[in-house]
Amino acid sequence: MNSTIVPRKIEIGGKGQVKKLTLGGSSPILLQTMWKESLLGADLNYIAKSLNEFEQLGCDLVRFAVPDMDSAEQFVKLTRLTPMPLVADIHFDYKLALRCMDGDTAKIRINPGNIGSKERTQAVIQKAKDTGTVIRIGVNSGSLPSALKKQIEEMKVKQNLSMDKKAFEDEISALRAGALTEAAAQELEIFEKANFKNAVVSMKASNVWETVRANEIFAKKFDNPLHLGVTEAGPLIQGIVKSTIAFYRLLEQNIGSTIRVSLSDSCENEIIAGREILAECGKRQGGIRLVSCPRCGRKGFDVQGFVKRWQTKLLSEKKDISIAVMGCVVNGPGEGKHADLGVTGAEDSVIIFKHGEIIKRLDLKNLTEEEKIEAVDKAFNEELQSL
Repeated sequence: MNSTIVPRKIEIGGKGQVKKLTLGGSSPILLQTMWKESLLGADLNYIAKSLNEFEQLGCDLVRFAVPDMDSAEQFVKLTRLTPMPLVADIHFDYKLALRCMDGDTAKIRINPGNIGSKERTQAVIQKAKDTGTVIRIGVNSGSLPSALKKQIEEMKVKQNLSMDKKAFEDEISALRAGALTEAAAQELEIFEKANFKNAVVSMKASNVWETVRANEIFAKKFDNPLHLGVTEAGPLIQGIVKSTIAFYRLLEQNIGSTIRVSLSDSCENEIIAGREILAECGKRQGGIRLVSCPRCGRKGFDVQGFVKRWQTKLLSEKKDISIAVMGCVVNGPGEGKHADLGVTGAEDSVIIFKHGEIIKRLDLKNLTEEEKIEAVDKAFNEELQSL
């Protein structure tokens, strides 16, 4: 089996106050999310503040849908309000891409299959060359070129009807994976002929196996950095499961230069999920590692409430430490002894420990729930800041 090709190195961002990043080569894998709301009528200062919070969580790039010219105008303004590299997501109207590149835009995402004529794609390429903007060629299973769609339908008809259902579905899935790769190769040819070297490619399907297979095939033939994602992955749990399986299979082979966990959920959860996947795959180091017990009838400490209050702050910390949040003395200092800092409780007392040694015990008798939370958070924060 042929080995994968090391992706070329591409610089992204660096215009105005925008941070410059490196994509591809041996660079760290970049983590992305996509803004969930329309830019029309949006408070751009609020968005800029949110982007800063995303960066603290570990996000490197944020993509925005730009469906019309008013949104493009807002996007251009936003690029000048934040150091976060921003990506404009463009479909159908190439003029939107041209306008977005008037700002400090780091990257344009287009699907050449729906952007119109080859000449329109070439106009986008030329402006990207002039402005130093990276382009992501995005191909999805739902928007394949009509010729490839027709080929798949014809192959379905020709399949051996005696084939069992599973074998038939596997065959069709393989055809779709190949079609994704072929579509990307066809679109990429336009960029190569224009000598455009800053092209990133993504091939996404809602089917994990098709996504993995398409990227495996591409990575053996081309050196363009790959953006990994499972499109329409679903709500929180389903989306994380699908993305984890796909990303692990690919990252294990050193395929992928940037990822986005696509969830029907918040940007923050997309970032946290992506960060954890990268960490567990050995592709991202540093930052707080948060572990917590799943809760049971033996509960003596409100693990879920504590984690909900502290998760964002903890994951935003740059300390390279582990935190254990345990529900009772069974899972407390003993099972959490590996942690640099931990918290647990029993009845009306809370224990804070470091490497299994109790360093603080709080007596919470006769306190209201609000007073208990305040006391626990204050004591925990004091120990966190001392690390």
